[in-house]
Amino acid sequence: MASSIGNEKSVNPVLRISQLDALELNKALEQLVWSQFTNCFHGFKPGVLAHFEPEVKAFLCLILWKFTIYSKNATVGQAILNIQYKNNLSQTEKYQPLSKHQKLWYLIFTVGGRWLEERCYDLFSNRQQQSFCKIKSYIGFGSGLLRLCGLVNFLIFLRKGTFATLTERILGIRSVFSKPQSVRQVGFEYMNRELLWHGFAEFLIYLLPLINVQKLKLKISSWCSPIAGLSSSENTLAAHCRECSLCGEWPTMPHTIGCPHVFCYYCIKSNFIFDMYFTCPKCGSEVHDLQPLKYKIEMTELRV
Repeated sequence: MASSIGNEKSVNPVLRISQLDALELNKALEQLVWSQFTNCFHGFKPGVLAHFEPEVKAFLCLILWKFTIYSKNATVGQAILNIQYKNNLSQTEKYQPLSKHQKLWYLIFTVGGRWLEERCYDLFSNRQQQSFCKIKSYIGFGSGLLRLCGLVNFLIFLRKGTFATLTERILGIRSVFSKPQSVRQVGFEYMNRELLWHGFAEFLIYLLPLINVQKLKLKISSWCSPIAGLSSSENTLAAHCRECSLCGEWPTMPHTIGCPHVFCYYCIKSNFIFDMYFTCPKCGSEVHDLQPLKYKIEMTELRV
């Protein structure tokens, strides 16, 4: 009696986004199961699963199929989102579970097709004979044709909202809600505020790396008045220590040569080694003594 009542319940169409979310959850679960399985072989010789990887993946997917599609008419992602498969080949609009043939063909198309593609690629990838090359080209053509059909099916799905995958369309299985959806309790003002904030945060993440903070700091410091608390000679030196007289950038390890101008250590050292008669490009002073900039002037300038 309970089963007959369950079979007579009406179906509720599923939104496109919910169907796509279910597919993404299925992929995430398969990757999680595979990663957990491979972790069990970390202590073994590297590559121990390489020769049997397609078969192991197919076996794990077979187990998932047994406890999802075969038992509950829904994948794990669909079960999380309150979705299940309906036999769309039935003439009635009431809910009808999948037949055994549909479940078996679903296994063959999804698990078997993926295993066949991976195993054939391994078998024919290193074969150079003409016959194997022909078979490989036929398999590649068939795989490309199936992907093209999948793309056409996806475009139709975006237009009509049914049969998210080519397998669903071929087998005539459709996603429906298991239970009627409840009314949303989230206020739209809160949702709009969250969307605006996340959009603004993404904009800042994109914009901030494009701003040269060092040059901006240098520009702001050039507008400031001379540093208070220093002598006239130190103020003159601090006024020129905002950029290297050779490279024009903020001086790295600033040094002086006896004139009021400042240089990066590597700039002045490399030029002096190359030319012993090197003179300051700003004032023409010769290199009398290479001295590091006074610590208090450098730190005060940075604080400005």
